[in-house]
Amino acid sequence: MKFGVIVVVVLFASAFGAHFLLADPGYVVINFRGYVIEMSVPVLAGFAFAFVLAVWLIRKLIVAPRRLGEAAGRYRSARSGQKLTKGMIAVAEGNFSRGEKMLGRAASTSDSPLFNYLQAARAAHLQGRDDRRDEWLRLAYEEIPEAANAILLTQAEFQIDRGENEQALATLRRLEEDSKNHSHALALMGRLYFKLKDWASLADLLPRLRKNTQVKPETLDKWTIRVHQQALDTAADVEVLDQTWKGIARKLRSDMTLLNAYYQGLIRAGLHDRAEKELAAALRAEWRGPLVRLFGLIEATDTTRQLKRAEGWLKNHGEDPDLLLAAARLCLRNELWGKARSYLETVIGMRPTPEAYQEYGNLLTQMGEADAAADAYKDGLGMVGAKPLPAIPHIESD
Repeated sequence: MKFGVIVVVVLFASAFGAHFLLADPGYVVINFRGYVIEMSVPVLAGFAFAFVLAVWLIRKLIVAPRRLGEAAGRYRSARSGQKLTKGMIAVAEGNFSRGEKMLGRAASTSDSPLFNYLQAARAAHLQGRDDRRDEWLRLAYEEIPEAANAILLTQAEFQIDRGENEQALATLRRLEEDSKNHSHALALMGRLYFKLKDWASLADLLPRLRKNTQVKPETLDKWTIRVHQQALDTAADVEVLDQTWKGIARKLRSDMTLLNAYYQGLIRAGLHDRAEKELAAALRAEWRGPLVRLFGLIEATDTTRQLKRAEGWLKNHGEDPDLLLAAARLCLRNELWGKARSYLETVIGMRPTPEAYQEYGNLLTQMGEADAAADAYKDGLGMVGAKPLPAIPHIESD
């Protein structure tokens, strides 16, 4: 519409101008340094128009290559984008081989080749072709070295997915050389150390992980508890045990795993009387079944007093099977066979466990009831043993 209006205006102006020029074409004289040029006004107008047209054409010719390059670039980019989209669709639909090829071919003309390479590597990984996966990652690193962190993280995630935990750790340590506190890399390293049970390395990493918002607080607590448990379990003497316990955050000292490891450490160090005293104080503050069970395993110097303390708790916790089992064990230590049998039979009636059957079997053996003891051991083993093997099918003779 706009072009049509311009054409009409130009034609109208030309016709109007031609009417006056034909009636009087005019006369133009140009005198320059002794040279005289004479012409009519229409001729001068023609020269002026030709000059303007020539300048316009020369300008177009000058910018034409750049315009053509830009157009070709837009075309290639559009084609690359289409290939990328089709490749992603193919991978999403499970056609990993076709998707990998399309993504790889489009990388050279893509505006973001890193994305193509990483997605092609993912497609190769999903096919189990780790050699091609690593080749795509290598090409990505060579072409876009500034994206080294993204490439190494992707490689580490692929290795973790494949169960190549040691290789993944090596990749993450390589990344850490350039990016000391990369949050995602630290989170992956913590996960790997926990999986590999490398508690010393995880302990060294924990202070940095606590500053990492990518790791959930409950996960950090889980890792911290496991590290402290290992330190308590391997404490060489009571001094190391106490120092380790004091180094544990107060909010974690009520965790049952750590409490059990601490009291077991005291027992291992031969400090049974101290363990009995501290356990009794802990149970007065809060009644907890696992601690009651542990109380029955302590071999205090005054076993009679220890038994009286346990039986005193029965007044308020007479239905607690952990307390009944602890009392039975203390009766066995005091050679009170009848009372121990009563407690054990009550426990087995309330909540049968392998350890209750084991203690019961030991007691029956002590009392000379070998057959009953064998049955008790059998019942206890049946609770922890594997599923019975299927019957062997009848084999007919030839």
